[in-house]
Amino acid sequence: MKHPLAILLALALGAFSSSSALAEKADRDKPMNVEADALRYDDVNQTSVFTGKVVITKGTILIRGAKVDVKQDPQGYQFGVVTAEPGKLAYYKQKREGVDEYIEGEADVIEYDGKADRVKFIKRAELRRLRGATVADEMTGSLITYDNTSDVFTVDGGPGSPTPAPGLAGGRIRAILSPRVSASAPAAAAPTQPRVQLRPSTTIGGEKK
Repeated sequence: MKHPLAILLALALGAFSSSSALAEKADRDKPMNVEADALRYDDVNQTSVFTGKVVITKGTILIRGAKVDVKQDPQGYQFGVVTAEPGKLAYYKQKREGVDEYIEGEADVIEYDGKADRVKFIKRAELRRLRGATVADEMTGSLITYDNTSDVFTVDGGPGSPTPAPGLAGGRIRAILSPRVSASAPAAAAPTQPRVQLRPSTTIGGEKK
């Protein structure tokens, strides 16, 4: 059974995202570019294992980790598992379509499902929504799932998890959500000032004409 806080947060963020932009949809059709220290490629099973300071770009997607396992299915969809270096966190970032906003996350393990267009942040998971360079929303938990197609997040504290989010007891999550400011909202009207009546002066320098 899902944690009640995870369900409430998913509903809140789902309502928020219904009027906001989705993740960059063109990313799914872009080629995957990888830099690493080593590669093991299996052509028969269509699997690739990259190790050593791996950096992956795919459109606006940026992924970093110590090891990345990538598998491609017969339809060409790619599935990746990113593992962090000991003592560090794997990293994921992607632009949202039509706005200057990014989704940025870290975890011990990150799973990318190209077919479902979904990303999972597993253990010590952190997720942030950036407006430009400013953090607008921030979430922390043991498991965070980001669905690119619906732009909905779910956050699970993981009851009884041996690796709860930093600074939190097992089974708890943390979320900081900024109010959404509509660009079409009317600006506040300036206070009305009394009209000043101009009258001819009868003095010059304080002396009467």
